[in-house]
Amino acid sequence: MGEFDAIVIGAGQAGPALAARLAGNGQKVALIERKHMGGTCVNNGCMPTKTMVASAYAVFMAREGARFGAEIERLSVNMTQVKARKDEVVMAARSSVTAWMEKTEGVTLIRGHARFTSPNEVEIDGRRIRGERIFINVGARAVLPPVPGLGSIEVLTNSNIMDLTEVPSHLVVIGGSYIALEFAQIYRRFGAKVTVIERAPQIIFREDADVIAGVRAILEGEGVEIHSGVLDLEVIGATPARLRFTTATGEVTEVTASHVLAATGRRPNTDDLGLEAAGLVADPRGVIPVDETCRTVQPHIWVLGEANGRGAFTHTTYNDYEIVADNLLNKADRRVSDRIPCYALFVDPPLGRIGMSENEARAAGHEVAVGRRDMRRVGRANESGETRGFMKVVLDTRTRKLLGASVLGFRGDEAVQSLLVAMYADMTADQILRVVGIHPTVAELLPFAIADAGLPQSHV
Repeated sequence: MGEFDAIVIGAGQAGPALAARLAGNGQKVALIERKHMGGTCVNNGCMPTKTMVASAYAVFMAREGARFGAEIERLSVNMTQVKARKDEVVMAARSSVTAWMEKTEGVTLIRGHARFTSPNEVEIDGRRIRGERIFINVGARAVLPPVPGLGSIEVLTNSNIMDLTEVPSHLVVIGGSYIALEFAQIYRRFGAKVTVIERAPQIIFREDADVIAGVRAILEGEGVEIHSGVLDLEVIGATPARLRFTTATGEVTEVTASHVLAATGRRPNTDDLGLEAAGLVADPRGVIPVDETCRTVQPHIWVLGEANGRGAFTHTTYNDYEIVADNLLNKADRRVSDRIPCYALFVDPPLGRIGMSENEARAAGHEVAVGRRDMRRVGRANESGETRGFMKVVLDTRTRKLLGASVLGFRGDEAVQSLLVAMYADMTADQILRVVGIHPTVAELLPFAIADAGLPQSHV
C-alpha cells in the first residue's frame, strides 16, 4: 500500500494547485484523476464556452460591420473551424496542467477512478493507497430534467453541444439559467433558430426584475425566442424531436427541433466515491456537507468546489483551495463566508454581478438606495457601438456602504470588479465617489451610478 501525507481526488481547478502547494511544503502527495486534467473549467466549462462566445462575437460583429464602415459581401460560419479553435484552446490548457503535475516534485499523478475503502484509504482500479489527509475535488456533471419522453431523443448537454460541426437549423434549449442563455445566444449568432423553454416564471430568476428584463431584451432583440413559466413540457415525437408545452398565458404550443440542449442544472460527482466507507454522507443533491473551512465531519477530509455546495464557480473553487492551504500551512483562520459573492453571465454584452441584488438586500432588512445609469450615458459604450444595458448599484442608506452591483453592458464583467475591490476594502460611497478613474472607460462611470442613488449629502 502506498503511503502519502495527502491524497487529492480530482484534478480540477483546486486539485493541482493544492497538490503543488502541499508538495512545495515537503509533503508527499497523490493526485488522482480519472479522465481529463483541468476539470470542468478547462474541458467543458469556462475555457471552451468563452472561446465559442468569442467566435460568435466575431460573427456578430461581421454582420454588424456596416455600422462601423466595414463592408462584408459574404459571410459564412465554418463550425468545423469553430470547434477546432475551441479544441486547440482546451488541449493547450489541459496539456499545461498535465505537464505541471508530472514535473512537480513530491506529486504522484495517478490515473483512474478513486473510491474510499476506509476513512484513510482509497482504491484506484485495484491499487490501494493511504493518506493522512484527503481532499475531494471531483466537480459536477450535467443532469437531465424530468421531462416526459426526453429519453426517446438524443439530448445535448453543455459538454457535447460544443462538438457540433454544423449549425443547428433549430436549437431548443430546455432551461433559462446562465449556461442555457449563453449557448442560446452563441448558436443564434451562428445562424440557428433558437427557442428557450424555462419552467420558472422568469429566466435567471434569482436576478432583479430589471436585470432579467434587460437580458431578455438583448436576447430577444437578436432573435432568440424565450418562453418562461411554461407548464406540462413533454416530448411527443422523436424523428425529428417534437416538444409540446403550455405557455404562461395558457396556450398549448408545439416546436420541432433539429437539436435539443438540456441546461437545467448540475450534480456533484459524488455518487461512486464509496463515501460510506469514509464515514461521509452526501445529501440528496449529491453535496457533501462541510464547515466554513471546507472540512467534513471527518476532520482529516476536506471537500473543495462544486461537491461542497458552497460555490459552483471556478473562482470559488480556487478560493476553496486558498482557504484550505492557508489554514493548514500558515495557521490562518480563513473561511468561506469571508468572500463576497461574484459571478458573470457571459452573454454579449455581459452581466457582471457582485454582492447582493436589490431583492436580496431588501429581504435581508437593509434600508436601500439604488443608483442606475444606462449604458447609453457611458461614453466608452457609445464609442464602441454597444449601448445595450445599464449599471446598477445597491447601497445601505444607514452605513453608506455598497451592498452589491449589477453591470449589464459593454465590458460589464470587468468593470464591476472595481466595485468588488471597494467592497472588500469596506469603502463607503463617499470614498468611492472620490476615486478618479481613467477616461474613457466603463468603470469610470460607476461612481456616477452611486451618485445617482441620491444618498443624503455626507459631511464626513
